[in-house]
Amino acid sequence: MAETTYTLSPIGHVRVGDEGFSIVVAEPYRKALSGLDGFSHLNILFWCHYLDVPEYREMVVADKPYKQGPDQVGIFATRSPVRPNPIALTPVPVLGIDHAEGIIHIAYIDAEPESPVLDIKPYLPAVDRIRDVSVPQWCADWPAWYEDSATFDWGAVFENAQ
Repeated sequence: MAETTYTLSPIGHVRVGDEGFSIVVAEPYRKALSGLDGFSHLNILFWCHYLDVPEYREMVVADKPYKQGPDQVGIFATRSPVRPNPIALTPVPVLGIDHAEGIIHIAYIDAEPESPVLDIKPYLPAVDRIRDVSVPQWCADWPAWYEDSATFDWGAVFENAQ
């Protein structure tokens, strides 16, 4: 199969400051915010720009990233930003939307400041939530719900946690 190259253009960026977390949407895309009012959560696709280096894009396995995990796992079995295409997906709780300024105020996002935002999609339980989910035994004790992740001791999960 011939390798194809795709070009992505950010539609905005992540802002982290004294006023909290937000997604700043570039002016040409602000009309696309229409209809988002009323959604409690959004799915944000962003580019992990600090980790976009050639050697990380070549990584396809990770050596024991999780304390309870196998000695090696394929990168697609991780949520690591180190991957062939450093794209991340994360749900965020919406606090408010300033349509005129193109700012989505959010409670939190696991992205770095200025991370390029590639796309925004509404979180829809009908397509984003699955009733009967299974995971490997090595991560079965992780939180079952997004809301529980905030108080979970993630440092106890990762092999190289500081």
